[in-house]
Amino acid sequence: MAKLTLTTFLTLDGVMQAPGGPEEDTGGGFEYGGWLVPFADDDLGRFVNEGFDRAGGFVLGRRTYEIFASYWPKVTDPGNLVASRLNTLPKYVASTTLSHADWQSSTILGGDVPGEVARLKERHSDGELQIHGSGALARSLMAHDLIDEYRLLVYPVVLGTGARLFADGGVPTSFRLTDSRTTGAGVAIHTYRPTGRATFGSFALDE
Repeated sequence: MAKLTLTTFLTLDGVMQAPGGPEEDTGGGFEYGGWLVPFADDDLGRFVNEGFDRAGGFVLGRRTYEIFASYWPKVTDPGNLVASRLNTLPKYVASTTLSHADWQSSTILGGDVPGEVARLKERHSDGELQIHGSGALARSLMAHDLIDEYRLLVYPVVLGTGARLFADGGVPTSFRLTDSRTTGAGVAIHTYRPTGRATFGSFALDE
């Protein structure tokens, strides 16, 4: 059974929208695309390569799939690990609007996406199934406890607006920190595994 992992770039105030460029996602009038670019460095590149080296396939939302499909097939350097993994490994796209997916080794998941992903986890045994970005997809899979590991890269910037990974209405969940590191540019990389439902207490004094 494959492990399903989520890797996401976040601002300090939890925004995940359009990290890589101004035209990635302007939904809702978002004007701050490309906010991670000033913090990219060799440390970040090493972490990203480590993750892609463990990949056995990808589960992507429609928007992330379209962003990746417009860029990565043009990267033909065989030494580029990210490109080689994305261009050759299976890609499963959660979409109710796409009728076809032309990028090599791509399959559209329709209908019951959480059910389809649960079955993919059962079938895959070679490497991780990885989600990158794909906020709407990630939130739907969180609600069904299907994500086994969260890799959150938190950037030292606040935007004040934009789509967030953890939106209101999510399931209260506890996590265990399994790894933490910081890049030279100040990006805090935290790896978490869910441990079950959140628990609560009180510091009130006994009467």
